[in-house]
Amino acid sequence: MTTEEKIRNCVRDISDFPKQGIVFKDITPILQDPKLCAEITEVLLAQTKNLKIDCVAAVESRGFLFGMLVAQKLQVPFIPIRKKGKLPHITYEQSYDLEYGTATIEIHQDAIVKGQHVLLHDDLLATGGTIDAASKLVLRAGGVISAYSFIINLSFLKGEEKLKNYCENLFGLVTY
Repeated sequence: MTTEEKIRNCVRDISDFPKQGIVFKDITPILQDPKLCAEITEVLLAQTKNLKIDCVAAVESRGFLFGMLVAQKLQVPFIPIRKKGKLPHITYEQSYDLEYGTATIEIHQDAIVKGQHVLLHDDLLATGGTIDAASKLVLRAGGVISAYSFIINLSFLKGEEKLKNYCENLFGLVTY
């Protein structure tokens, strides 16, 4: 069975979460399978092996799960991008629209050394609002986006269209 098939078998759909009309793709069952987690990490690494990556930035909170694993395997710094008010030091902030509301995320102003090549990771790409905001934060902090990685890409929502302005390297393990 391929990694994609294993992921598809684990991900569960939760109807009407977090609001009516949304079908939420829940990756938490993947976390019950340490071998699959290791396999996912290796596939994410393989997808980006020919790219310059100086650090990995990931979006709170599910993006942290595999973003940190990838950063450790690459032996590069991990940069958390968090909801407003959760980072203790001086931050840049960026507001954006979600498919079910609005939100603001932040990054520490000293998290990225100017010119560092960043792999931006999140668990899921939907409309692209969150990762677009994260991209703006990385650029504002002085980073260069080397690639995007996702466990799931909901391609019918066309989130990747927003990211092409920043970087053409977009990797996902499962596309719906």
